[in-house]
Amino acid sequence: MTEEPTPAAPETPEGEEPIKQRKNGLYPGVSDELAANMKSGWADTELRDLEPVPQAPHTARRRAALSARFPGERLVIPAGNLRTRSNDTDYSFRASTEYAYLTGDQTEDGVLVLEPEAGGGHTATLYLLPRSNRENGEFWLDGQGELWVGRRLSLTEAEKRLGLPAKDVRELADELRAATGPVRIVRGHDAALEAALTDKVTGERDEELRVFLSEQRLIKDEFEIGQLQAAVDSTVRGFEDVVKVLDKAQATSERYIEGTFFLRARVEGNDVGYGSICAAGPHATTLHWVRNDGPVRAGDLLLLDAGVETTTLYTADVTRTLPVNGTYSPLQRKIYEAVYEAQEAGIAAVRPGAKYRDFHDAAQRVLAAKLVEWGLVEGPVERVLELGLQRRWTLHGTGHMLGMDVHDCAVARTETYVDGTLEPGMCLTVEPGLYFQADDLTVPEEYRGIGVRIEDDVLVTEDGNRVLSAALPRTADDVEAWMARLTA
Repeated sequence: MTEEPTPAAPETPEGEEPIKQRKNGLYPGVSDELAANMKSGWADTELRDLEPVPQAPHTARRRAALSARFPGERLVIPAGNLRTRSNDTDYSFRASTEYAYLTGDQTEDGVLVLEPEAGGGHTATLYLLPRSNRENGEFWLDGQGELWVGRRLSLTEAEKRLGLPAKDVRELADELRAATGPVRIVRGHDAALEAALTDKVTGERDEELRVFLSEQRLIKDEFEIGQLQAAVDSTVRGFEDVVKVLDKAQATSERYIEGTFFLRARVEGNDVGYGSICAAGPHATTLHWVRNDGPVRAGDLLLLDAGVETTTLYTADVTRTLPVNGTYSPLQRKIYEAVYEAQEAGIAAVRPGAKYRDFHDAAQRVLAAKLVEWGLVEGPVERVLELGLQRRWTLHGTGHMLGMDVHDCAVARTETYVDGTLEPGMCLTVEPGLYFQADDLTVPEEYRGIGVRIEDDVLVTEDGNRVLSAALPRTADDVEAWMARLTA
């Protein structure tokens, strides 16, 4: 990675921030001749034949719903800023879900502002960083200049792509300080803007805005459903990639599995939607095993929980538990088939008008019955469920909403989420599991260290449900046959 320049920058015009200089660079400064040379001789690169992003009609409709909910109030929704990973390197930027949902934009430092109009409604404006300044040398002397990090859209280009008027975001903090009237901001993404509004906002009012935007995403529109299906389809191909290289993973570690899936995510999407869980052997009993540094051994199970995130930031979330050598042992198969039966019961309970909790309760009942049948917990099943005794081995809820966040709509009110009712357009995961910890002395020794989860992404339809991830086999027999075909 090349070092950023250490400029003795040209004089900064009054009112502009000076270009940040780097310590310990190789060049002592910039001559007047070089500064003049760098200002000229550049072609016009303005993009004039741009089409709106595909989601533009949907983002406009979403903003209209937001406007109707908070009449007469200024609403501020930031994308967020770059975060330092170490010294002068940053983490890859991922725009806030609220901002991307309402704009279709993903650039750092962007801010959507809905300004109330006197006659009702709002005027929506995007505040963005414009093209790098060539007059003062910013484009080549600043560490975030375009010669270092790549070209940005001009404000005019952004307006064409996103269907919104755009202004220079560097003016926004002063505008907000001078603003009057009620204001709300989505917190946690832009500390400078929150500071500018510190005497104008309250935590309670800002949380109401955040909750509304979370609940707005409970029902997916046609664009979102298409993106979720695309994310799942890429994820299916990523799982196939992993099966084909299990021999290489056995020669190395879980990291080979992680890297293999990541390649598919980066080639076909934006990234992985969350840290991939590539848990072999006893690591499968750790729900969020993301270290992925353990051995992959024939005879063990591999619990792979991973999802591709599309370029529009919609993520899949799929889990399969695979026999590393291609064949389940009798005990592994017994546990796997119990989880499969529980998942089948859960998926069958996903339909419009059903309570959200129904699919969880259906899956838990099956697992509790299996644990009683195997003599691992004393029945009857009703007693086990009433006391929650099955949770020692089932551990987690049976699913969650899915969308732009892997745990989508997470700050929605309880009465509209887990105590709510399923409606067409909702998308959720169904993912029961059984986990027998390696040090669990309450189960026979042969169970210890076995973890099984099966997870699929399910869309609520008008007449029931559609399993978006149905292309991945689920029964034990189908998994074994699928693995055999891929490794033949």
